[in-house]
Amino acid sequence: MSDLAEKIKKETEGLGPVEALTLVSDIFRDKIVFSTSFGWEDQVITHIIFANNLPIKVFTLETGRLFPETYYVWNRTMEIYGKPIHAYYPQHELLEKMVNAKGPNSFYESVENRKECCGIRKIEPLNRALEGNECWITGIRAEQSANRQFMEHVEWDEPHQLVKFHPIYSWTLDEVKEYIKKYNIPYNTLHDRGFPSIGCAPCTRAVQPGEDFRAGRWWWEDQSKKECGLHEVK
Repeated sequence: MSDLAEKIKKETEGLGPVEALTLVSDIFRDKIVFSTSFGWEDQVITHIIFANNLPIKVFTLETGRLFPETYYVWNRTMEIYGKPIHAYYPQHELLEKMVNAKGPNSFYESVENRKECCGIRKIEPLNRALEGNECWITGIRAEQSANRQFMEHVEWDEPHQLVKFHPIYSWTLDEVKEYIKKYNIPYNTLHDRGFPSIGCAPCTRAVQPGEDFRAGRWWWEDQSKKECGLHEVK
């Protein structure tokens, strides 16, 4: 961990998310961003940022394959708070080349094809969104998957050369739900239908009782690490 990440880790230890986000936004003013996919956790953090007028840019990756329910939450959130949510789209040349050569659903055919699709629709736009920034806020929680339990609430992101901060890392899902209910925060109704983790529509299904949190993501693949590359655990 870099000295800067270590410093942030110590200064935010024991702070609630409002206090912690206020602190880091003061430190990284104009060079701090939050990535949202409009899930439960991200809506909590978006509320904190917008309700407290924190100088943190909120952005999302518009893959072009999102659920209608996701678009509804996106639009409703902007209506309620009157704040912008910046969209980053795939580079159309890369997307057109892939679809023209392999079709719109090539990700079902192999892990390589799926990673290619994620790379074009998510990773490349993410790199542009993070460029020039020094701190990246996420809604990651420890209990979301076994892989994420080995992370810390503050990390150094070597590939992007910035501090990565997870303000509700230690929260339980019940705490997230209670916060949403308390502040009447809009959320994706797919959560009520068995979707704990929501990504692109063709790549996400509901999970059954007892299944892993991320079992509904890329369910056709037999692999232990269900990550698209946005939050890789080394």
